[in-house]
Amino acid sequence: MFDISFMELLVISIVALIVIGPERLPAVARTVGHLYGRCRNFVYAIRTDIHNEMRMEELKKMESSVQETLQSIENSAQQGVDRLKTAVIDDKSEEKPPADSALQSTNQAQPIPGSSEAVQNNHDPATK
Repeated sequence: MFDISFMELLVISIVALIVIGPERLPAVARTVGHLYGRCRNFVYAIRTDIHNEMRMEELKKMESSVQETLQSIENSAQQGVDRLKTAVIDDKSEEKPPADSALQSTNQAQPIPGSSEAVQNNHDPATK
């Protein structure tokens, strides 16, 4: 963090010993060490918070991209289902003959001799 050599630390220690005195120097050193540790913990906590916020932003961006992809997949699937329904409805409408031609085909149909319809028509009193 700081580029302090051993000689600089030695000079700072000698000046502190002269200014503070030998009786109070251990208590001051403990206090400085304690403050230094708290400062490091504070910087670490801030760094961790910033890192977590950056990760949260990345996750939010990823979530929005996943939501957009999901929405596009749902839309394309819905379009496919709609096309399939339309095709099925068109096929059903093409298979049904018109009502007039259905009546004409039943009127023109003659029973096959020996079939059950022919036998029923021969025994029907309304046809005689």
